[in-house]
Amino acid sequence: MKALLMLGSVLALTACAVPDVSHYAKETPKLDVTQYFQGKTEAWGIFQKRSGEVVKRFHIKMEGHSQGDKFILKEHFFYTDGTDQERVWTFTRQTDGSLHGSAGDVLGVAIGKGAGDAFRMNYTLKLPVGKSVYNVKFDDWLFRIDEQTVVNRATVTKFGFEVGQVTVFFRHE
Repeated sequence: MKALLMLGSVLALTACAVPDVSHYAKETPKLDVTQYFQGKTEAWGIFQKRSGEVVKRFHIKMEGHSQGDKFILKEHFFYTDGTDQERVWTFTRQTDGSLHGSAGDVLGVAIGKGAGDAFRMNYTLKLPVGKSVYNVKFDDWLFRIDEQTVVNRATVTKFGFEVGQVTVFFRHE
């Protein structure tokens, strides 16, 4: 019985393993998010519950620009239910090449790191749902497909349990 529990634990941990962003270092085209999101970008996405059911659809208009040693990214979300939301990110490049970001609805610091065609960012978002606000963790992965296109897949968790997935397709003008 003890051996079965150990085997189950090892399999569960292995299933949760995620590659490090450096795994994609040789992939092209290269993705530098501060270059890609410079200027205007549009995006389209969905939020799926853990079951796979799509519960939110949205369109995003974005504009990014450098301001001294900072990169500012303004996002305006338009949801199909008629609601909208704005977020303004401020990113600062660190000496190790990573990006630290902040926004009004982000708790603490978002930490992102890129390699090759990939960029991964982790942060806690204050997510409004109805009249409540939930602190959920985002594990964002962005992959550059071509010069104009980036695909984003994010896993959303609360207390370590997955609550949903976000998929977004970005198109740079």
